[in-house]
This record gives sequence, structure tokens and C-alpha cells, in this order.
Amino acid sequence: MVSELFNGVKTYVPKTRQELMEYVFQHKSILIAVNGEKIYHATDVTRSIINRNVGYPDGMGAVWALQKRGHAEVDRIPGCELWLDIIEQYQTKKSFYLVGGTDEVIEKTIANLKSDYSGINILGYRNGYLNNEAERTALLADIAEKKPDVVFVAMGSPKQELLMEEMYQKHPAVYQGLGGSFDVYTGLVQRAPQWWIDHKLEGVYRTMMEPRKRIMRDIRLIPYFVKLIFNKL
Repeated sequence: MVSELFNGVKTYVPKTRQELMEYVFQHKSILIAVNGEKIYHATDVTRSIINRNVGYPDGMGAVWALQKRGHAEVDRIPGCELWLDIIEQYQTKKSFYLVGGTDEVIEKTIANLKSDYSGINILGYRNGYLNNEAERTALLADIAEKKPDVVFVAMGSPKQELLMEEMYQKHPAVYQGLGGSFDVYTGLVQRAPQWWIDHKLEGVYRTMMEPRKRIMRDIRLIPYFVKLIFNKL
């Protein structure tokens, strides 16, 4: 699978979600969502984390950048959908382990998964709050012992990516960072209505719903889109 560099951030160009899933299972990779913000505001640390793993176009800023490089077929792959695609396809073939959210959220996530995917094999799970080194060590030991095929970590960046790399050293598998996807899956957070998603305007909708939280973030990305227009990334 080919990739492109934007501001030094390596972003893969999957033609389909299926191609991306097959690639990461073949290579036992860590999946990391890439958007315009992660590209434009990349630091040496975050850039290195993405480039060591498989960054895929989760946001429209990344999609537009890839399309500007001639990859007209590329489309957005939202992480909050991709992890469920993986479960849908591999629920009876692979084993799973989940980390993230509060106790209430992770318990509800597990209950929903067992209801929605009756054949799913969940080897373990825990909340996303590692309060001390003992808890971190215990989690790493559990991953190494149970050897799940797929691990989902919903803790936010770059915390989740750093933890996934630690776990990968103990047990190579497919890992995906999910941010707030458990909150979306359990209904605690609502996505944009389908019309906005279908028309690639989910980010616009979220800004309309949370202007105080997101408008300054969007303003700080204006230079990114100017550079994108003039092929300066």
C-alpha cells in the first residue's frame, strides 16, 4: 500500500477499508487516525509515532491532501466506524481486548458488543485510567499472557499510541487507537446526522454544535488549508 508525506507525516492511501484491514492483519500493525490537525501541528514526537505505524485518513483534511497528490479514489475512513468494521468481519475468527473509557462506558461497550456480535471472543477489557505503574504493568502482562489478535485502545492521543506501542512490544497484534469511539458507540456522544456525514461535513456540524470548543481549533487550521491549496505541504 502506497503512502504520502505531508509536513513529514506519513499517511497511507488505502483504496478501500477492506484493503486497509487486510494490510494491517497481514503486517500486525498499529492503526493511527490522521487528520489535518495531526499533520499541520505535528511535533517530532507525534510525527515519529505516526510514521512508525500505519496512519490512515480519518479526517477530511488528510483526504483532501491525498486527493491533491492525485489519489482521487481515496475516501475518509472514520476510526469510529473502522473498529466496528473490523469486528464485523473478524468477530468469529479473531480475539479482542479493549481498553478505555470509564468503568461505566467500558462495561456498556462490552455488553453492547456481545449483544450486537454474538460470536465475538473478548479476552479481556479494562477502563482507560492507569493510575499507577502497577496497573500499567498488570495490563501489559495481561496482554502478553492472553495474546489477543486485536486490541482497541480509547484514551486520546498521544497517550493511546504510546500505550499501544508498549503493548506491541509485549505482544505483536493489530492495534487501533479510538479516542472517544466507545462514547459514540454507547450513545454517550452523538455523531452528526447521516446527511452531514454523507456530504463530508461532519466536522462543520461538530463546530456548529460545539463552537466554543472547536472554533479556535478550526481557525488555527486555516494556514494548513492555504498550504494545501498551493501544494506547500
